[in-house]
Amino acid sequence: MIIRPHLHWFRMLLAWRGSVLPQLLPRLALIFAISVVAVAAHDHLLPISLNLNTTAPFSLVGIALAVFLGFRNNASYDRWWEARKLWGQLLNDSRSLTRQALTLRTRQLPQEELIEFCAALGALAHALRHQLRRTDERDDLAARLPPALLERVMASRYKPATLMLILGEWVQRHAQSGAIDPMAVLAFDRNLNGLSDVIGGCERIASTPLPFAYSVMIHRTVYFFCASLPFGLVDSIGIFTPVFAVFVAYTFMAHEAIASQIEEPFGTDDNDLALTTMSMIIEDAMRDLRGEPPLALPGPQPESFALT
Repeated sequence: MIIRPHLHWFRMLLAWRGSVLPQLLPRLALIFAISVVAVAAHDHLLPISLNLNTTAPFSLVGIALAVFLGFRNNASYDRWWEARKLWGQLLNDSRSLTRQALTLRTRQLPQEELIEFCAALGALAHALRHQLRRTDERDDLAARLPPALLERVMASRYKPATLMLILGEWVQRHAQSGAIDPMAVLAFDRNLNGLSDVIGGCERIASTPLPFAYSVMIHRTVYFFCASLPFGLVDSIGIFTPVFAVFVAYTFMAHEAIASQIEEPFGTDDNDLALTTMSMIIEDAMRDLRGEPPLALPGPQPESFALT
């Protein structure tokens, strides 16, 4: 994820990292080449063009395309924002569970018992991140879990759910021993259910993309419209056709590229959620409640302002 300080309006025009322009350059170059061909054909080969001012299809397709792109961008942003809210809930529930483990006890627990609970809870965010990104979680979990728990978690298919089960077993074990009273068990259970909602919500977003037929229809329409636009502009603006055709193409193609990028908010593209940093923030918040020194959180570098 790219995070930048607020830029001056002129510097914003020149911003490169975090925009979709780099990936669009080959496509815009193609539209520029088509525009040059349209101008050359109009002036030297076939003085025939589709006049944009008198041809209804261009206007109708352009308006419909803008509506469809707006709808798709809204749908993609809704997925991105819902994912961000779920990770915010994960932070809140993790803080609440840590506070409850530290305070809602009828008697003092051994320090290793608290360490086990907080280790499993701190590892959950990292396990969820790796599950959503389909990456290897062993190194991150090995740095946070004792060997016995690590092997149990690694043997499961859904590692965040297994860690949540371990947390529930911890609560049950100490409830049976009388260290946690029944009212405190209900408080623990409520926040564990919140963790379950977070995991399920993230899995739903990751496993349910926008319908492919809808995406491919918009994609084809965007590129057909942008490729045919120069032939509709050439009769009206002549040699300036490549400039305006590329600008219009950038507008439509960029909207589609942004929607495609944020449709999968758990990836590693520039505008996806910074799950690595968010996982460490959750872990650091738990350490702060326990009075432990802070983690070295990854911060944006001046040259890129990139978080992962």
